[in-house]
Amino acid sequence: MKIRDIELIGLEYGVPEAQAYGASRAMMSKRQTPLFLLHTEEGVSGVGEALTSPLLARANLEFLKPHFIGTDIHDRDATWSRLLNRFYHLGLQNPLIATYSGVNVAMLDALGKGLKLPVHKLLGGKARSKLTAYASNGYVTRNPQADLEGQLEKLKGQGYKGLKIKIGLGPDADEARCAAVRRILGNDMVLMVDVNGNYTAELALASMRRIDSHGIHWYEEPLPPQDYKGYAHLRSKGTIPVAAGESHHTAHDFLRLLESGCIDIAQPDVCSVGGLDEARRIADLCRLFNIRIAPHVWGSGVGLAAAIHFAASIPPYPHADPQLESAGVPFWLEYDVSNVALRDGILTRPFAVVEGMIEVPDAPGLGIELDPEGIERYRMAAV
Repeated sequence: MKIRDIELIGLEYGVPEAQAYGASRAMMSKRQTPLFLLHTEEGVSGVGEALTSPLLARANLEFLKPHFIGTDIHDRDATWSRLLNRFYHLGLQNPLIATYSGVNVAMLDALGKGLKLPVHKLLGGKARSKLTAYASNGYVTRNPQADLEGQLEKLKGQGYKGLKIKIGLGPDADEARCAAVRRILGNDMVLMVDVNGNYTAELALASMRRIDSHGIHWYEEPLPPQDYKGYAHLRSKGTIPVAAGESHHTAHDFLRLLESGCIDIAQPDVCSVGGLDEARRIADLCRLFNIRIAPHVWGSGVGLAAAIHFAASIPPYPHADPQLESAGVPFWLEYDVSNVALRDGILTRPFAVVEGMIEVPDAPGLGIELDPEGIERYRMAAV
């Protein structure tokens, strides 16, 4: 299957400034994402998504596209490797990697459709038919403590077994936010926290000590992604498992995280690490180091679909019996429960979470279909 063309669609959804939300580093009133439509000479098309700005993706796609037009999708890894080797001075942590991630997802979607196979079969097989979704919520707002309680109240009765909230506003605020979760949702809810890289190692340790009594399942992105020494120090001294990876790129970054003893849980994002192929390399590394994976998911329904197929393909190592996985620690999949119009508003059949579980699709490719009306509703005029 040879690539005939690759086009980009920028999507954008905004909320009133007074309703801006986000994390410890910043809040936002707009969410944007680029989609990639890849067309083959055989008439089969695929769709992908990148975790980057649509404007940056447009510029990087102009650079990438001439190197992929006319190439065979089966040869995607060889083509990409030659490109990286030739332009090695550009580095591996830049929007070019994210842009290729979207192209790579689109290639796997098209290949799956052409072969009439779901993407998870192209990645090694279907290790699980359902995924346990945890609610990603508890965002920082203009009035973070007061607004948190309203966000938590909305989760009651929805069937989620796990929840991740944003912290990183200081140890006092971290403790208050975790206490609110336990007060409103009880002690049975598995609780994860996310700092978004806003702390030093010592401040993260102080925060851990304050919130440890609330039974924290993992402590996510405590430090800036480049602070490998700080991560290793924190993991050796801390009392809560450390998770990171959404701001790391390619298997090279994850190898350093693993070899340096930085993390307990790896969180690659398919839409930024280099696509589905690179995400599986990262999964293989994690298996060698016996480190859990919990993929980061942020963006549209396309990125969610890619993450679902990736997660479904990862064997339940080291469990000999897959049933033991659900009896112990499930394979967690992040599911944003804020107003995600770009996820639910662009697919003809959005993914549904039922009693905290998401079904893995078996239709060819990613198993999704774009809704033309939804795409036009959120299309960015500038891209």
